[in-house]
Amino acid sequence: MAGIYQVTSALKYLKGGERVAVVTDGRFSGVSTGACIGHVSPEAWADGPLSKVRNGDTVRLRIDTRALSGTVDAVSDGSDEFLARPCNPVLQADPRVPDDTRLWAALQNASGGSWAGCVYDAARISDLLARGLAAERKSPLPPGEG
Repeated sequence: MAGIYQVTSALKYLKGGERVAVVTDGRFSGVSTGACIGHVSPEAWADGPLSKVRNGDTVRLRIDTRALSGTVDAVSDGSDEFLARPCNPVLQADPRVPDDTRLWAALQNASGGSWAGCVYDAARISDLLARGLAAERKSPLPPGEG
C-alpha cells in the first residue's frame, strides 16, 4: 500500500496530475487521493477486457463524485473488434504470484469474470469442477500436469 500512496501523492502535486487515474489490482492506502481504482481482479489472466488493451488504445474513465459511481471503458483503436482480440502478447505469468491470486483468476475465468458484474457463479464453478474431475478419472494425467 505504501507504494501506491507514493504514486497518488506525487500525482497530487504534479502539473496535470489531476488528469491521471491509477488502476491497479492492488490495494490503496487510506490517504491516497485522486482517481484511484483498486482491487481490480486478475481479469487479464481470465481473458477479460484488460487483457485486450494495447499501447495506443484509449481508456475512458468516468467518475460521478455525487453518486459515487463510475465506469472504466477500454475503447478500441477501431482497427478490429476489441473483445475479439487475443490477449496482449506481453502478458506473462509471474511465478512469484501467490497461489490464492492464481486460484482467484481461475475462479473468475470459470465464473464469467469480474467484467460480468463481479458476481461469482457457484453452480457453474461446481459444474466445471465436477466435469474436470470426471474427465480426469477417464484419462488421468501424469502428476503435476493437471
